[in-house]
Amino acid sequence: MAKKENKTNAMRILDKHKISYKVNNYECDEFVDGMQIADKNGQAYEQSFKTLVTVGKSGGYYVLVLPVDKEIDFKKAARIVGEKSVEMIPVKDINAVTGYIRGGCTPLGMKKLYPTVIHESAKDFDEIIISGGKLGVQILLNPNDLAQVVNARFEDVIAIDE
Repeated sequence: MAKKENKTNAMRILDKHKISYKVNNYECDEFVDGMQIADKNGQAYEQSFKTLVTVGKSGGYYVLVLPVDKEIDFKKAARIVGEKSVEMIPVKDINAVTGYIRGGCTPLGMKKLYPTVIHESAKDFDEIIISGGKLGVQILLNPNDLAQVVNARFEDVIAIDE
C-alpha cells in the first residue's frame, strides 16, 4: 500500500478546484531564500517564484508573486494595487496575516484571499514553481491555473536591475 502523502492546505485547495499540479519535497529545516532552494533543486530562477506580502497605506494587504531573484518595485506595485504606497509586512506578522511561516508562504490558502499580483513573466512558462505551504514543499503548476484560484492578475511589479 502506498504511503499517504501529507497534503498541505494549498494542495487541498488545488484538489478542490480540480487543478493538476506536481509536488517536489526537499530537505529544509529553516528559512533559506528562494535562490538557494532553486540552486539546491537545480531549478531556473525565472521559473521559481516567491510569495511576498505587502501592506498598503490604507492598511490593506497585497500578495505579490515574483521570480526568486527579483525584487519588488514598490512604486509600481502601489500603483497596480491602487495604493499611495506599499511596504513589506514585518516578518513577525507573516503568520498572523497569512497563516504561513516565513519560507513556507504561498498565495494559496492564506487566512483571507488578498488581492494578488503574479509577475507577468510567469505567463512565459507552462509550469511555475511556488511554495507548497510549508518548508521543504514546492508546488509546480500552470500559472494561469494559479491566477484563477487566487483571483490574481499578471502585472510587472519587479524593480529593474540597475
